[in-house]
Amino acid sequence: MRIGVLGTGNMADALAFHWVRAGHEVTIGGRDADKTESLATRIGGSAKHAGLRAAAEFGDVVLAALPFDAGTSVVRELRAALNGKALLDCSNPVGPGFRLLTEGGPSAAQQLAAMAPEAHVVKAFNLCHEDVWRMRPPVFDGRPLAVPVCGDDHAALARVRQLVRDVGCEPVTGGGLERAGLLEATAALFIALWVGEGADVQAIAPPLAYASGPGREQAEGGKRTLR
Repeated sequence: MRIGVLGTGNMADALAFHWVRAGHEVTIGGRDADKTESLATRIGGSAKHAGLRAAAEFGDVVLAALPFDAGTSVVRELRAALNGKALLDCSNPVGPGFRLLTEGGPSAAQQLAAMAPEAHVVKAFNLCHEDVWRMRPPVFDGRPLAVPVCGDDHAALARVRQLVRDVGCEPVTGGGLERAGLLEATAALFIALWVGEGADVQAIAPPLAYASGPGREQAEGGKRTLR
């Protein structure tokens, strides 16, 4: 697969490393030529460096590894180069006080879709710190990390699911792009709990067997335990 990466930050570094090792062709695009070349050299393998437009033109999938406040302007500038392509958004619109910056409006992913209406935007990889994505692979207690994926185009979703697997994770269907805002809100909540409270958010949800409530026998067993 040909992958263009917009940005030279930590997420670009973490994800592109896996994809190069999985055999994909990757072009890193940035405005700072020295920084872009340095990142491509550090990733090694097939990674090449270029400007933002050249990276967008190169990729079948284009990763927007950009800060929330820069994403829309960059994508608007490159909209023609993104036509018909899968545009993968991993941003988190989280501000001071862990506030969701898009509250009451379109999600970050939907804003990118509005800037490049002929691209197929997919939301994924936004729920974890970049160092988690650097793990080889991200496996916890023997279970690969699950990655929710939201989007509307079947071909774009199939490509992104493959890229999730190439990181060593399991893709989870998150619904259409209209649900991307839920992923972004979840990230805001998780970050607040992790950073602000030191809470283990994995302890929030019960195991899948209990997702719709415990069975009668399980519930009664729990009551007996509490007595």
